[in-house]
Amino acid sequence: MSEFSISDLPKGAKVHMIGIGGISMSGIAEMLIYLGYCVSGSDMGESDLIDELRTRGAEIYIGQRAENIKSPDLVCYTAAIAKNNPELTAARSLGIKTIERAELLGALMELYKYPIAVAGTHGKTTVTSMLSLALLKANTDPTILVGGQLTQIGGNFRIGKTDYLPFEACEYVESFLHFKPFLSIITNVEEDHLDYFSGINHIISSFQKFASLTSPNGCIIVCSDDKNTNAVVQNVERKVIKYAINDESADFIAKNIVYSESGCGKFDVYKNGNLLTSVQLSVPGTHNVLNALSVIAAVDFLEVDMELAVQGLLEFGGTKRRFEHIGEINGCEIIDDYAHHPTEIEATINTAKKMGKNVWVVFQPHTYSRTITLLDKFAKALSVADKVMICDIYPAREKYDGKIHSCDLAIKIDSAVYMSDNNAIERYLADNLTEKDLLITMGAGDVYKIGYNLSKKAE
Repeated sequence: MSEFSISDLPKGAKVHMIGIGGISMSGIAEMLIYLGYCVSGSDMGESDLIDELRTRGAEIYIGQRAENIKSPDLVCYTAAIAKNNPELTAARSLGIKTIERAELLGALMELYKYPIAVAGTHGKTTVTSMLSLALLKANTDPTILVGGQLTQIGGNFRIGKTDYLPFEACEYVESFLHFKPFLSIITNVEEDHLDYFSGINHIISSFQKFASLTSPNGCIIVCSDDKNTNAVVQNVERKVIKYAINDESADFIAKNIVYSESGCGKFDVYKNGNLLTSVQLSVPGTHNVLNALSVIAAVDFLEVDMELAVQGLLEFGGTKRRFEHIGEINGCEIIDDYAHHPTEIEATINTAKKMGKNVWVVFQPHTYSRTITLLDKFAKALSVADKVMICDIYPAREKYDGKIHSCDLAIKIDSAVYMSDNNAIERYLADNLTEKDLLITMGAGDVYKIGYNLSKKAE
């Protein structure tokens, strides 16, 4: 998709990054600094990621203004940046090369022999994190780019000294078509980002294009329990390895699954009918059994030390905002989770239900387009919870057009109420939660603040 190559950017060149504080942009910025480039950037507010980049030598502006463009050799921007952004407009008027984040990351991959792309509607951050820890434990010293905060690497990136590069490949606006991975993992394929995609057939077609970009010497690892993922690789001329729980024809199958009281799975992995290894997880849920199984398939193909890799999987305790323990109030455990798609929501609630508590969910819908197109599926998924509180929709990159409101979702769920005031939600929860309950703050926006505030009140 792109003609830009890392060879077009000589060492010492100046790169300006619009939206540098983003979870992915900050990791790329760190890579550039390590590789000897001069990095500057801008964002709308301060953050720990920005502070870290400043200590590494990046010059960062708060607020995006035309005067921040000071003769860089390249300007990189995220997909969320508006076309009329003043810095982007200034760069183009000055004839400076501008590229989207994924295009720059695709170019940086040329420096690695084994770029490993993790794609799919759900599970990208978790699988990338699991794979990263497996590779670390197996002494491969990988460079890591993950879309979440991973405790073992102290953040969202790690600079290694070998040819391994596990990273997330996001399908939004088809960004992942800038990548040419050696190995691709596709966890699942469902309807999402319908502000860009026209429907599931468009999404499947896009994933097919992505799969075909995988190296002929590598492979595509897919979950064959997912019908849409099977459709993606049906006619792709690459080696395909399948993993599953239910599909008995898969190459890798998880069997004899046993869950602990906390919901964490222990299972045997069979490869082509033969016992390969056994895995113990420290994160709950059937979905994480599948996530770990994809990592086992990748480790096997890469011929990495399996025994050490399995130890790495055991050490994975989750990433920030993925079923993360926040604290307690009135004896009720508070969990925060990034789930913002119906399938993710249902998986998270079902995992929580296995813990034997009454599950309360405070849900913040993410974007108007996703809420209106998946409204009935959101209602069905949230109905699994015992009690649901719906916050106002988090708009992210979108503007309100009056077509959808959180009330439209709340009235479809028997156990739900809509509350526009987060302070009122906190007061209600503090007055009503008990040790018999489990609270999940859920969504991709700022709903997590409710859980943190409640936890602080209980201290």
